[in-house]
Amino acid sequence: MEWSGDPIQDIRAGWDAHVAFGLTNPGFYTLMYGKVRPGYSPEAQSRPSAILLSLTERAAEQGRLVVSPEQAAAHILVTNIGVTLRQIILAAPDPALSAAVREGAIAAITGVGVPTNNPLAAAIEIAAAYPDILGKSETQLLVKWLRTLSTNQQS
Repeated sequence: MEWSGDPIQDIRAGWDAHVAFGLTNPGFYTLMYGKVRPGYSPEAQSRPSAILLSLTERAAEQGRLVVSPEQAAAHILVTNIGVTLRQIILAAPDPALSAAVREGAIAAITGVGVPTNNPLAAAIEIAAAYPDILGKSETQLLVKWLRTLSTNQQS
């Protein structure tokens, strides 16, 4: 997976890659996430969970979360697993559901979509959510400029 450099956008891409992996490898996926034993987490979950936590930590460093990085990572992971398992169980991809739940989970951890007193933070999240509108490079530049404005506004 190619990283964009924007942690929230990378969470989106990771979500989509997670779902695609589950749908392509349902047997392995259910071994990783469907066989639940209290107090046990399969080793195969370690790396994806660590990557997700690093993304939420970066987002927190940028002031883009309304919850702790640990809570944000847990929120994204449990909703992503649920959406993926549902599609496996039904043996039918549901990209509209996946995208809607993904955006709802991101809104919950970022506060975007919730009334905010920081329009620059909202603009950052909107731009990052739709990088294809302006193009990847242009979106990264816009987000950089908006972060600079936001940082200088708070000073």
